Amino acid sequence: MAKVLVLVPFPMSDENRQQRRDQVKAVELGPDIQFDFESVLVAPKNYVSQYDLVLADVGMLEAGLSAQARGYDAVCIDTMSDSGVAALRSALDIPVIGPGRASMLMAMLLGNRFSVVTMWQHWVHLYEKTIKDLGFTNQCASIRSIDVSPDNIGLLGGKEEEIFPLLETAAQACIEEDGADVILLGSTTMHQAHAYLADRLPVPVINPGPLTYKLVETLLGLGLSHSRVAWPKSPAPRDDVLHAMLQKGSEFDHQTFLKTQENEE
Repeated sequence: MAKVLVLVPFPMSDENRQQRRDQVKAVELGPDIQFDFESVLVAPKNYVSQYDLVLADVGMLEAGLSAQARGYDAVCIDTMSDSGVAALRSALDIPVIGPGRASMLMAMLLGNRFSVVTMWQHWVHLYEKTIKDLGFTNQCASIRSIDVSPDNIGLLGGKEEEIFPLLETAAQACIEEDGADVILLGSTTMHQAHAYLADRLPVPVINPGPLTYKLVETLLGLGLSHSRVAWPKSPAPRDDVLHAMLQKGSEFDHQTFLKTQENEE
């Protein structure tokens, strides 16, 4: 049985993590693979600035460092920012997959131009970075936001009647006005809208979280992992320091973080 660790980018209760686990139901996987979802100890309130992204990278790195030693065969990152992917690849030999880059590469297998439909305008810089890194400026038709503040804990539950039609309207504009022939959901927190959009749109709709699960299953089946030439190991890792720093910080930060999520504007 292959074991995959899915790193959830925010501290949260097991009950809230269940909404993240529900992503596994959206993809057909073999019987010989299991996915365990765990939260990071420390995270930014949201992914708005470079400051936030550095903190997210550190939180993801610390959370995933022990995955290989704990018997996991792969790691998935549950955020379109791909936070921690590069750092964890430099530390682990097992595959580490993030949905941001994976979604855009998959889009180019399915069509010629893609658009990203997202919740929040403040997330646009995340997609622009990946588009630039991949050299996909000409392949990205557009990035459209419905500009609704995300709920990283509760996701879209209870908001379906309000949010789903807005996402559909934005996606239709991407297709009809911008020339997109593939739509990417801009966040794994939007996975609950995938079936609704896939049923109503005339083009493929990529659900980023489940995509990473299937890709990891494929990599494990092929015996592939990331290139050590591309992601060399540190000659002097300080795992102990990183664990100690974040463990101490999390003791102070956890309750404060949850309160700020509840008050997200």
